[in-house]
Amino acid sequence: MSDSPYAELDWDEHGQPLSRQFGDVYFSRNDGLGETRHVFLQGNALAERFAALPAGGRLTIGETGFGTGMNFLCAWQLFTQTAPADARLHFVSVEKYPLSSADLKKALALWPGLAPWSAQLLAQYVAINPGFQRLVFDGGRVVLTLLVGDVLEQLPPLEARIDAWFLDGFAPAKNPAMWTPELFTELARLSAPGATLGTFTAAGFVRRGLIAAGFAMHRVPGYGHKREIMRGRFEGQPAAEAAPWYARPPRPHGDRRAVVIGAGIAGCATAASLAARGWQVQLVERHAEVAREGSGNPQGVLYLKLSAHGTPLSQLVVAGFGHTRRLLPNLRPGEDWDACGVLQLGFDAKEQARQQQLAEAFPPSLLRALTQSEAEAVAGVNLGSGGLLFPDAGWLHPPALCRWLASQPGIELKTHSEALEIQRHDGQWQVRAASGLLAQAPVLVLANATDSLAFAPTAWLPLKRIRGQISRLPATPASSALRTLLCAEGYVAPARHGEHTLGASFDFKACDLEPSAAEHRSNLALLEEISADLATRLDAAHLDPTTLQGRAAYRCTSPDYLPLVGPLAEAEAFQQAYAALRKDARLRPDTPCPWLEGLYLNLGHGSRGLVTAPLAAELLAAWLEDEPLPLPRAVAEACHPNRFLLRRVVRGTA
Repeated sequence: MSDSPYAELDWDEHGQPLSRQFGDVYFSRNDGLGETRHVFLQGNALAERFAALPAGGRLTIGETGFGTGMNFLCAWQLFTQTAPADARLHFVSVEKYPLSSADLKKALALWPGLAPWSAQLLAQYVAINPGFQRLVFDGGRVVLTLLVGDVLEQLPPLEARIDAWFLDGFAPAKNPAMWTPELFTELARLSAPGATLGTFTAAGFVRRGLIAAGFAMHRVPGYGHKREIMRGRFEGQPAAEAAPWYARPPRPHGDRRAVVIGAGIAGCATAASLAARGWQVQLVERHAEVAREGSGNPQGVLYLKLSAHGTPLSQLVVAGFGHTRRLLPNLRPGEDWDACGVLQLGFDAKEQARQQQLAEAFPPSLLRALTQSEAEAVAGVNLGSGGLLFPDAGWLHPPALCRWLASQPGIELKTHSEALEIQRHDGQWQVRAASGLLAQAPVLVLANATDSLAFAPTAWLPLKRIRGQISRLPATPASSALRTLLCAEGYVAPARHGEHTLGASFDFKACDLEPSAAEHRSNLALLEEISADLATRLDAAHLDPTTLQGRAAYRCTSPDYLPLVGPLAEAEAFQQAYAALRKDARLRPDTPCPWLEGLYLNLGHGSRGLVTAPLAAELLAAWLEDEPLPLPRAVAEACHPNRFLLRRVVRGTA
């Protein structure tokens, strides 16, 4: 079997795709749409279940084998036709060999009746890389979480409650590695009570395996030439909960209203993710407009700092990059963003060795290694080395993304509003300013970086701030040759509005935000290291650091460089509840976590906020709404605010 990470297709005389990897068809040659509707839609009684959803209700479908996306599109079409206007559909699907964009477009052209839905899928089908990828449609009413990889690697870290299963994939005889007891066990673990299941196969060993896993199965008439298929219902026991400090807190009572403090990228994305789920959100910002602090630079980099070892941070970055990249078409190309590619230079032997590992660990759609001459051809300027090209990456204007996110229906932006105090009173979080009450709601989200340390419930958070300064270099006719964003120890972007953005410094000690000549000099030194040729084209040697324009802001980061995303416990009560962990960290107490009811965080994204904060907002909304998590469970726990409370208890430092 091929080692290619993509589907390798042959096309028959009717223009239908066949998998070269599995030697099988993707759907019935006679009537693929009819078979999908019979086996999966009718097999799970979806028309009736969609129509019966309550106001604001949700149904979650799980699928093995995304393939051409036909099952997803048919379910989405039916949902559009039958579900209440404010209902939501979550669709979680695994695919080991995703189709290329060109192949997907060719396959979907076979079904013109699905064109209104397939066009939206094709528009979002970019940056589909290994792991968890989230695609959002129809203003958030329909969410697709695509798990790219082997089913027995992708399902175990999934945290979800599936209401209906599409057990698809290639036939058991063609793909025996998928139809295993291990798979059936995972289906049971992920199933909500009474979850239904439809599958095109009637193989006896599949039926027996599903029964052993807790499904009641029965054979029913098939479709077309297929004599029998199977349907079933989960009758087993629900899976065990996570450790209490990482369990899902009780869903908030009362109105679906929230206050979000901080209108940078984290706060604006959080407000948008909640508003897409029908929440009414007040977005509180002390400045006159959004993105006036760390999210205010003229050009931000979609930069992927990766590890070849699949660390939580690396998984977060890959998934977050895809999600942010799929948001960008909502902005003005060239003005607010440019997928010009990011070239990460191999500036020394250590970096070159690291890049070699990355090139072997990730597919060429995400990154590919370039020689020096290849890198120069892509960049348009002379370079000192080759490097890694991230072809789907580039730059964006962060304030434009923040403005678009904050403009979504259901969000009220309250500017010139500085939050000085928060307190829980009578089931509401109250946010107070010097003049009195600013806002209140059952749920409060802090997205205000290290300013969160000024509030009593979060004063203990181990956050630190790092000053960063960018320099704005006037473009020249010669510098317009730069065609891609260059990164080494610093970065420089192609010109926007007649200026190149160059940066960025790191200063752990500075306590003011006035741009300094010293840091302009430091940035110009970074430019020389990135490309001496580009420095010459910009006449950098004659630029006066004392007159250069620039901008400084603080980054907020944590000790482990992962963000803090999710619900938070009360610190002292946590210490008391789990004191036994000091003696044995392997204990799993059943004491419920002492949550600060309704308090959530989206903090600590450091210099990666453009890549991580929008997906973190989806993660936070999933915690609140009891939805499938958009990241592997271990990654969500690695970002959970309670991790620091847990470490303090275990180490005896609380």
